[in-house]
Amino acid sequence: MDASVAQNGSSQAVHTDLFDPIELGACHLANRIVMAPLTRSRANADGTPTALMAEYYAQRASAGLIITEGTNISAQARGYAFTPGIYSASQVDGWKRVTDAIHAKGGHAFMQLWHVGRISHPSLQPGGALPVAPSPICPKATAFTAGGFQPCVTPRALETAEIPAIVEDYRRAAGNALAAGFDGVEIHAANGYLIEQFLRDSTNQRTDSYGGTREKRARFLLEIADAVASVCGLERVGIRLSPVSPVNDANLDSDPAGTYSYVVDRLNILKLAYLHVIEGVTQGPRETPTGFEFQLLRRKFNGCYIANNGYDLNLAQEARRHNLADLIAFGRPYIANPDLVERLREGAQLNLPDRATFFGGGAHGYTDYPFLASRKE
Repeated sequence: MDASVAQNGSSQAVHTDLFDPIELGACHLANRIVMAPLTRSRANADGTPTALMAEYYAQRASAGLIITEGTNISAQARGYAFTPGIYSASQVDGWKRVTDAIHAKGGHAFMQLWHVGRISHPSLQPGGALPVAPSPICPKATAFTAGGFQPCVTPRALETAEIPAIVEDYRRAAGNALAAGFDGVEIHAANGYLIEQFLRDSTNQRTDSYGGTREKRARFLLEIADAVASVCGLERVGIRLSPVSPVNDANLDSDPAGTYSYVVDRLNILKLAYLHVIEGVTQGPRETPTGFEFQLLRRKFNGCYIANNGYDLNLAQEARRHNLADLIAFGRPYIANPDLVERLREGAQLNLPDRATFFGGGAHGYTDYPFLASRKE
C-alpha cells in the first residue's frame, strides 16, 4: 500500500475536547470523533459480512463511534453489489463477528439502516424486478452492479398499501441489528435514497397520504423512526439527513429550511440520540447556493448533533471551539487511516487513499493501510 501522506494540522500534539469522552444516549464514548458510513462493497454476494470486514472495523475501533456502511434492510433495499444486509440469519451472524471485534477493542458501533429506493438496477433486485420509489421518476444516476456501474432505470411507484411492509422491514432490521450486538442504529434518510425520495417534493409526486404537503411527505420518515425506536429504545437511535445535497439526482426540495425544520421538530418528540447532518453537498463543497443555515437544525434538535462533510482537524476544532456540533464525523480520511484518532491527536500526517480500491475487492486498499510507526512498536 502506498504510504504517501497529506499534511493535516501541525506536527505538535493537539489538545482539544475533540478527544474527551462524551455520553451519547446509552453509550459512553471515548472521544467525539465518529467514523462516518462508508460503502466499500466487501460483503459476500448474499450480503453476509465477512471476516475481512470484522478486521477492517476492528482496526478503526478507536473512533468514539463507528457508524457502519449502509446496510440493506431487505433484498429489495439493495442498490450496490456486495453490500451487506441485515435481513437473514447468516447476515446477523456475520455482523455479530464484526461487533464482537469492535467491542473487543473498546469501541462502539451503530448500524446504518438503508433502503436505496430508485438508486438501484433490476440485476440487483429479487427476480429482476424494477426498483421502487415514491414516484416513477428515472434518476440520472448509476448503481454499482456485479458487472460494474450501470445506469439506473425508471422505478416503479410504490402502492400505498405496500408502504407499511417497508416500515416493518425497518422495524425488523433494527431488531436484527440489536441481535447482532450493535449499540444502536442510524436511519439513513439522506443522499437521495428512499426516505429522502419521499421527503422532497422534487422526487415525490404522490397524491395519496404520503405525498403533497410536507407533513404527508415526511410521514414515511416519521413512521420509520417511530417503528425503529419502538424496538431499540430512543437512546439507541440516530438519523442522518442531507438537507441541501443533490447527490443521486435528488433535486432540492422547494423549501429545504421549512421541510427539514419540520422533520427535526417532529423528531424531537421521539427524543432520538442524535441528528447526523451532511453540511453541504455530499463529498462536495460545504457552501451551498441556498444559504441554508445548518445551525438552525443544531439549535432545534434536542439531542446530540453530529456534523459531517469535509471536516479536517482544524475545522473540527473550530466547530468544538464555538460549540457548533457535539461530535464530528470523518468519512474518507478513515478509508486510509485506521488510526485516525491517534493521527489527529498527535498532529501526524495522513495516508492517502487509493481510489481504485474504494469499491469491491479484497484486503488491498481495505485492511492494509499502515498505522503510525509508534503504534507498531
